[in-house]
Amino acid sequence: MKQLLCVMALLSAVICYSQNSLQISGTIVSKDDKSPLEAATVYLERIQDSTLVTYTISDKNGHFEIQEKTYETHLNLVISYVGLQEYKTKIDLSKSPINLGEIAMESANALQEVVITSRAPITIKKDTLEFNVKSFKTKKDATVEDLLKELPGVEVDENGKIKVNGKEVNKILVNGKPFFGDDPTITTRSLTKEIIEKIQIVDTKTKSEAFAGEEGDTENKTINLTIKEENNKGVFGRVAAGGGTDKRYEFAGIVNVFDNDQRISVLAGGNNINSPGFSFGEIQKMFGGGSFYGTGNGSFVFNGRNFGGGEGITVSNNVGVNFADELAKGIDVSADYFLSSSNSENEIVTKRENILPDRRYFTESYVNSNSNIDNHSSNLEFDIEVDSTFLINIRPSFKLLKSQTTYAKEESSFDEFGALTNASNSSSFVETFGRNFSNDFNVTKRFGTKGAFLKFDLNTEFNSTETDEFANSQTMFEDDTQNIDRDQYSDGKQNLESLFARITYRLPLIAKTLFLDFEYGTRTETRESIRSTFDFDDAAQDYTSFNEDLSTNFNYTNKRNTPSLGLSYKKEKLSLGMEVGYVFRTLENRDELRPEMSLKQNFEALELNSHISHRFSPKTSMYSGYNLSNQPPQISQMSPFQDVSDPLNIVTGNPNLEPANRHSFYGGFNSFDFQKKTGFWGYASVNITENQVVSRSVIDEDLVRYTTYENVDGNHSIYVNASYTKTIKMDSLKTLRLRVGTNTSISRAVNFNNDQQYASKNRAIGPYGGIAFTWTDIMELEPNYRVSFNKSTYNLEVFDDQEFIRHDLGIRTATFLPKKFEWRNDIKYSYNPNVSSGFQKSAWFWNSTLAYSVLKDQGTTITLKAYDLLNQNTNAQRTATENYIQDKQSSVLQQYFMLSFSWKFNSLGKKGEIDDFGGF
Repeated sequence: MKQLLCVMALLSAVICYSQNSLQISGTIVSKDDKSPLEAATVYLERIQDSTLVTYTISDKNGHFEIQEKTYETHLNLVISYVGLQEYKTKIDLSKSPINLGEIAMESANALQEVVITSRAPITIKKDTLEFNVKSFKTKKDATVEDLLKELPGVEVDENGKIKVNGKEVNKILVNGKPFFGDDPTITTRSLTKEIIEKIQIVDTKTKSEAFAGEEGDTENKTINLTIKEENNKGVFGRVAAGGGTDKRYEFAGIVNVFDNDQRISVLAGGNNINSPGFSFGEIQKMFGGGSFYGTGNGSFVFNGRNFGGGEGITVSNNVGVNFADELAKGIDVSADYFLSSSNSENEIVTKRENILPDRRYFTESYVNSNSNIDNHSSNLEFDIEVDSTFLINIRPSFKLLKSQTTYAKEESSFDEFGALTNASNSSSFVETFGRNFSNDFNVTKRFGTKGAFLKFDLNTEFNSTETDEFANSQTMFEDDTQNIDRDQYSDGKQNLESLFARITYRLPLIAKTLFLDFEYGTRTETRESIRSTFDFDDAAQDYTSFNEDLSTNFNYTNKRNTPSLGLSYKKEKLSLGMEVGYVFRTLENRDELRPEMSLKQNFEALELNSHISHRFSPKTSMYSGYNLSNQPPQISQMSPFQDVSDPLNIVTGNPNLEPANRHSFYGGFNSFDFQKKTGFWGYASVNITENQVVSRSVIDEDLVRYTTYENVDGNHSIYVNASYTKTIKMDSLKTLRLRVGTNTSISRAVNFNNDQQYASKNRAIGPYGGIAFTWTDIMELEPNYRVSFNKSTYNLEVFDDQEFIRHDLGIRTATFLPKKFEWRNDIKYSYNPNVSSGFQKSAWFWNSTLAYSVLKDQGTTITLKAYDLLNQNTNAQRTATENYIQDKQSSVLQQYFMLSFSWKFNSLGKKGEIDDFGGF
């Protein structure tokens, strides 16, 4: 090992010694008025093949500086700026350092502008950040996700979640249209880099907001993938399949047919390794959803659809189709259908120490569950641009759900001396059938050229759920006098009808700059909740005895009318706005079984939204805001009905509850220095809630909990998150990326414990750091570490303060030698010293894969995967609140080995020519 390290060090020294160091600087100005040009793209490319070597962005003074190491003796330096002619010159590196002085750029015509922006590695256009895909090198057969990881300011975690300068990406489009809905991971993991020409990043907006010229959602980002013109006609896709030990398997496939504006995509997948089934054989994404330190949740969510529905081991099968086309000029349509079926099995062991002001007691429980779910979902979207000032958008959605769940639970409670106080066991079988239809209808009409518009939104939803449940339970107490046995059948129906309408008129006070918005919104939600419970009749040998105590027949109505007035100011670098609304709300509950418990309440409240954002430069921006929102109590919290469905927790509502008012202050700062290759983002928020609704419980000597609800003041929370990244390009082949950050929270909560009010304070800080070393075509090394500190204190002396610490260490490696081989390892270590005896405190989790590329240039790979190589996978975790300390462990995926095969095909030809791809 020592000899190998010495050889590698010597080799690195030789490589670095043979390279040329260069330093180039200059100042870019406009030839017309000599003003400095900020955000001009400056890049170096090889003379022989125009391959990108490095790039930077000019600062607010037009100055730029490039420091680099390269094997080349001469390079081309190119400067690009939207609307100006490209500047290009040959650089002799033997004369470094080089100061080019003042560089004056001339105006360009429209055609030249298109050519210029298509060549630059990065282009900044007002609120759009655009990357030229060809300028960023990735491994062969890279996916869009692999490409995103190479872009400055972009972070992609192991679950595919994307952030741009700290802001989450919640939508990805392909040529401006949805691709299997808005779920980013399906797009980023199924499409490959070679078909993409540009990546554009903007603030998330609806079609209506973009058409009307509104700001949209400044807290989230949208990525638009622009496909190369020659790749807009043809067939491409991938298939993958694998089998392994312990009867583990997976398969996935996607076929895309592109014909200019028309796109058809079909995908299918299935596995029993807790994976969505869309990894297509990329070895760094084939580890499934099991996690040795997380919740062990075997379910997963795709585009809002839940696969699996619980912790444990999930078997899933999925198939979907996506369609997009321009039916006629100004009429765009997109549609998708998805069918998912899954089976989830789980076993959960829980130990809880319950804290009361005058004593403590302990509960232990064991849960076994099995669920089968079939979910059909279809989404449509029509965009009809009647003319350049009139847009109609229609988005209907259909869902159908069928499920069967078998559930069994055993629980025991002990007093502080270990004596058994009560015990219960229950089992149930539930069948569910649900239907849902929703539709968003938007009409936007623009007036003139100053920014005036009239917009109408109509959103409707109809939801119906039917359940059949057979339940059997026994609850036993120490004195044997209150034992409860139940053998019951319940027929449940839940119906929802929701309508939301809003009309908005924008009046420009200063053209395209200062606006006054008049808005009126109305929302009506009607919920019907019927549950008919029947006890088993021994004489009739059937469930015929109606149990009124465990039956409900509620009809809830929530009506809200809100007139509001808004003022907004928008300039190129500064935008701010304020909206004030007054809420008139009516909550009504009709209890058909107990008419005397029906109630009706009227509430009025002021709501306020304000924000300000400022872009200091193309690389630096800040934003902040204040929101005042009114949150009414849930109708179930207000209803005086006594819910005795759980004999150990009897719940009664409080009709005297008042709405809560939530004050939210937030602010953020983003900066990415393209010259220094450094990035920083920070976010902070303060939330204060008045009249917060909390539960108020009393626990009797048999440890039966009687719960109601109460308004309290004094709840607040503070969150601070920050991240810093630094990229160091050691030479043309080796890159080092550093990342450090922290997640910090401080909160105060007012609650009740056994009818005694108290306040708790929780402080949590989680600093983390990581290094990513990349040696192109040789190796990758990514160590990371996170430590989490939690401390809870209470203002009651009988409560002991709690303090916990947790360590998580991870190392990812990849080697690409010998040629055609790829060996990856993902090693994690978790240490949780505070969990109680009987639970695993620490564990190593090691996944390893070895891939071999066959059939040259055909994208075919054979992969051997080892999951949980050390066979230590666990998900024991400790949770601490003001009322309890809980240790929990559930089923996780165990060690297996799998051999997989994947094949990528592509017939996308230049200028619409389709080559024969054969064999699929």
